[in-house]
Amino acid sequence: MNHNVEKYFRNEREKALQSWRPERPNAIERDIGLEAHVRREMPVFLTLRDREGNALATAMLPPGGKDRGRFRIIIVAASNADPYPEQEAAIAALGAHFGLTLDRHRCFPYGR
Repeated sequence: MNHNVEKYFRNEREKALQSWRPERPNAIERDIGLEAHVRREMPVFLTLRDREGNALATAMLPPGGKDRGRFRIIIVAASNADPYPEQEAAIAALGAHFGLTLDRHRCFPYGR
């Protein structure tokens, strides 16, 4: 979609990997549980698509889809465009699914 969310995905995954503390660091099984840890710690990345599968907007939501107060939610369309004029209803439905308020003024970069 030619936007910067991929950069956030890579950075957040790296932060989650760096925060992993295995119970037995010297054991062969030290990385059992690593992927579960990453899923718990990383934000949720989703792409809203139309019926044909074309990407409409990409969202970065708080880890587990649960509001953590100061988490900076990002929702962008292709080329970092504002998806709200055309996708506001779909974004609202996504927010309702997770119990989040995804109004335009809260989501980066529009709430600046």
